[in-house]
Amino acid sequence: MDITVHRPGELTAADRAAWTALQSKAHLNGSPELANPFLSPEFTLAMGQARRGVFIGVVREDGEPAAFFPFQRSITGVGRAIGLGLSDCQGLVHRPGYLWDARELLRACGLAVWEFDHLAGGQEPFVTGASGTFPSPVMDLDQGFDAYLDQLHERASKFARRTLAKERRLVRDHGEVRYVHDERDPEVLATLMGWKSAQYRRTGRSDRFAHPWISQLVRRLFHTRSDSFAGILSVLYAADVPVAAHFGLRTERVLVNWFPAYDPAYGRYSPGMTMHLHMAEAAAADGIAYLDLGRGQKAYKDSLKTRELAVSEGWVALRHPVAFGHRAHRAPVRALRNTVVSRPELFEPADKLLKRLGKIRSLGRE
Repeated sequence: MDITVHRPGELTAADRAAWTALQSKAHLNGSPELANPFLSPEFTLAMGQARRGVFIGVVREDGEPAAFFPFQRSITGVGRAIGLGLSDCQGLVHRPGYLWDARELLRACGLAVWEFDHLAGGQEPFVTGASGTFPSPVMDLDQGFDAYLDQLHERASKFARRTLAKERRLVRDHGEVRYVHDERDPEVLATLMGWKSAQYRRTGRSDRFAHPWISQLVRRLFHTRSDSFAGILSVLYAADVPVAAHFGLRTERVLVNWFPAYDPAYGRYSPGMTMHLHMAEAAAADGIAYLDLGRGQKAYKDSLKTRELAVSEGWVALRHPVAFGHRAHRAPVRALRNTVVSRPELFEPADKLLKRLGKIRSLGRE
């Protein structure tokens, strides 16, 4: 295997262009999942500025790039997918038909183990190390928004009628509703991040934006724009007041749902649902083939989806003490979490407990 390992800033312009070209043509080559923004060079470069230990393995055949493997590596050789726990799509971006030996790739990259939690479909050499596969719902928009809306009315007519009625009520109570698909005001991004932090705390979840590097990463991606990649801030306004917003990433054909939130003061109108429908309409008009809602059990995702992709979690490992130790530490944690999430009789009481604890913490801050 002819592979060289680079830090993000060392990647040549030609290699970046080749990587982008592989993503642009992925849908023509039967691998549309490779067009996901989390697999783009821009996301890896931004991660390289936010975190240490970010590298890219470049595989060549006959001197030309055949595959790009972004990863994070500790000094002990523990490898993680780029943005593990934060990114919703991971894997190796490659030429059509390219096959690789996963363990040979790890050796070339100086890794004893490589862990993933959102492995894209079609990554067969890595799948042997998967400990579980999970649904990741999407909204198909390649036939246009009207076609999507027709499907929504057929599959979830009550939800569609209720959402449209709530938008009319929002207009009646608070004034004209306006949707901006690509808002460029950084103050509105700050508003969204504030809403999301409050939501994390309110529901007892870990506040991602309490980590400065994540806030910096999002701001950096907000200002990252090219023909093939952009950070997109979408906002729903009522009488020029933001009531719901979403920050995500897009490539030419895929928009990922990343950080949606709304102002709880407008919660009775379900502004987040209304925003997602407007976002789908604008994305379809912009040539997006599908909106990836991301892995996770959420009622709104079940209502909006047209189908599901499959993503996997697990690791590929060499016979190495570091790999054995890492798996021994991580496997029980992942198994317990997935058991709770997958079983309603366990998840619902756990979710209620987290929300109760979040409410207590929020009251303690007042």
